[in-house]
Order: sequence, then C-alpha cells, then structure tokens
Amino acid sequence: MRRQEFQMQQEQEEEITSFLEEMSFGFLGLVDEDGTPIVTPLNYAYAGGKLYFHGSRIGEKMTALRGGSKTTFAVAKEYAVIPSYFSDPLMACPATSYFKSVRIDGEAFIVDDPREKAFALEALMRKLQPEGGYKPIDADDSDYASRLKGVAVVRIDPVNVIGKFKFGQNLKPQPRHAIENGLLERANEYDAETVELMRRYCPAHQQPFD
Repeated sequence: MRRQEFQMQQEQEEEITSFLEEMSFGFLGLVDEDGTPIVTPLNYAYAGGKLYFHGSRIGEKMTALRGGSKTTFAVAKEYAVIPSYFSDPLMACPATSYFKSVRIDGEAFIVDDPREKAFALEALMRKLQPEGGYKPIDADDSDYASRLKGVAVVRIDPVNVIGKFKFGQNLKPQPRHAIENGLLERANEYDAETVELMRRYCPAHQQPFD
C-alpha cells in the first residue's frame, strides 16, 4: 500500500519535472522476449516532457525494446539516513531514510529522425558536461551525420508519472524537530538540505511541540 502522505500530487508537477531534469542516472525496467524482467542502469536526459537515453543498436535492452514498447523508468536520490536514536533512545522502529523518487510508466520508441537524435544527445551532453568543451551536436553538421546514424537513441513518452518525496510528512512536531536537530548536529553532506526539505514538505512544520 502506498503511503499517501509521501505522494507528490498533480499540482506539484513542476517539482517532479525539476527533479527529473536535475538527475542524470536512473533504472530502465523492461521484459525480455522470454518474459523475464530486466533492469538496466543508465544515464538519461529529460527534455520537452520526454525521457531520452542512448546506447548501442544491439544488446539486451534493444532486443527487449523491439519486442514491445511498454516500459518503466525509475530515478531516486537518497538525501539522509535517519538513525532511530534521533527520535527514540531505545527502539529501532524510527530508523528510516529520506529521499526523492520518481517512476515513469510509458511507451518507448526507437528514434530514427536525426534531428530528434541530435536534440536528445545535446540535452544529455548539456547535463553531463555543462561546462561545454565540445562542438554542439547538430544533425546538419557533416561531422556528426554518420555518428548519429550509428548510435541508438530511445525516447520514453510518459503515460503515468508517480513521485514520492519522503521527508517526515507523517511525523508529529516533537519527533520531527528532534530529527531536524539531529541532522543539523551531524552535518553530513546533505543533512542541512534535508532539513530544508523537511520544513518545505511537512505541512505542520511550524507547529509547537505537543
């Protein structure tokens, strides 16, 4: 059963889109010709409301894609592991982690149009190499024409997008504040950002202690 307090609603579509645009790595879920589920980790770009990835024209995932277009793609980022003792000095039950995740169920299409290929690959380069240092990918550029023909590009058109952002939305004020204080004292890489996200997504974060 999904915990509704962690689900991102339709009106928060911009936040889901922003997260997909921020991230660069996810997991592609397919079913092979024998009906066996397969999961492939890969880089991606989310542009124009579509998800793109590239690779070889042959291989497990391309064979599976040719056998059917339905697919799923998952992206996640863990911000902080929350120790149980932040809010309970005895019991292990409160131990958890805070994260953002998005799952896209959709249809996958192998892209043949060179201009769409160039668009997708340029979007991927801008994400992975934002400092530049390369010649922009252009379908009309003779230097890229043969390379665009040789690479496989796949587009996923989303049909259903599910976002789950878990940052203690289900907590009462006292344990929530205890976790915030624990994160600020620990001061790991994402702990301060996690506290900001807790305060952003927890509707009652400004309530006093019980």
